[in-house]
Amino acid sequence: MWEGAYKLARGLLFRMDAEQAHHVTLDGLCWAERLGLLRAPAYEGDEGGVTVMGLRFPNRIGLAAGMDKTGEAVDGFGALGFGHIEVGTVTPRPQPGNEPPRLFRLIREEAVINRMGFNNPGLEAMLRHLERRRTFRGVLGVNLGKNFDTPNERAVEDYVAGLRAFYPVADYVAVNLSSPNTKGLRDLQSVNAFAALFDRLLEERRLLQAEHGIYRPIAVKVAPDLSPEQTADLAAVINRLPLDAVIATNTTIDRSAVQGHPLAGEAGGLSGRPLAAKSLECLRLWRSELSASIPVISVGGILSGADARERLRSGAALVQVYTGLIYRGPGLVSEIIRETMETR
Repeated sequence: MWEGAYKLARGLLFRMDAEQAHHVTLDGLCWAERLGLLRAPAYEGDEGGVTVMGLRFPNRIGLAAGMDKTGEAVDGFGALGFGHIEVGTVTPRPQPGNEPPRLFRLIREEAVINRMGFNNPGLEAMLRHLERRRTFRGVLGVNLGKNFDTPNERAVEDYVAGLRAFYPVADYVAVNLSSPNTKGLRDLQSVNAFAALFDRLLEERRLLQAEHGIYRPIAVKVAPDLSPEQTADLAAVINRLPLDAVIATNTTIDRSAVQGHPLAGEAGGLSGRPLAAKSLECLRLWRSELSASIPVISVGGILSGADARERLRSGAALVQVYTGLIYRGPGLVSEIIRETMETR
């Protein structure tokens, strides 16, 4: 059903500016869901489900953060079959992000370069949007960031604000320290800064758990450009804390996989097929360094059911897609569900 329709739509969308096409797609998805043209999955029975971070996920595939930055399209994406949806990245205060153009397609390579810069409506607006969702019954994650003008020494205040705001609403939160598009953000992945930030966040969660009577898992989203030594050092911190999951990985600043492309010099993070090998390598490295009790959610360069199956066999508990959805369309979701139901 999806394949033919998306092939037609993709031809039209790819004639538009990439960011304009993104907004048209989200608006169309929201309207289709509201008009009843999309049927939310039943999620009946236990077949294909999996427990990760203490949460029951109806299937292994999720929507990565960055696709729905406002929280307005959760029901629409849910109707495509996603078992979990991660919205954001959201910052305490609204911000417009970087100047356009800031989103570029590398079509032959099935890749995207973006330097969006955490454009989002702020946590109060996203809360309103999430409270209006009607039909999505999978797992909801909220990806938290810091405002661009918050200095790193005060970054934890932004993450605490996000944790407090979304604690009653989200099933889990993801802390984004790895976007290459907010100046200095990746510096928070240094061992000392990382440990100090999460010591404070985990203490805040303890207080919120006592207040609300609910435990909310906290995951961290990491960069693919860490060295093996940096990865080992961070894994040691995570094993000590411990956090509930690692999301590996964000986009890469490495352009070796697209050398010679006329857009390769554009600043920003590269995603899609050229990230696949690096993301898989990172998954295997994180899995080898982390305690077996801490799951890894794999994202980056997953464009087929076979790609997703390989990630699960390499130690991922769940997978997420973003750029693959742009190039393959909604049929990718059902393909991954079929291909991964037997992978336990």
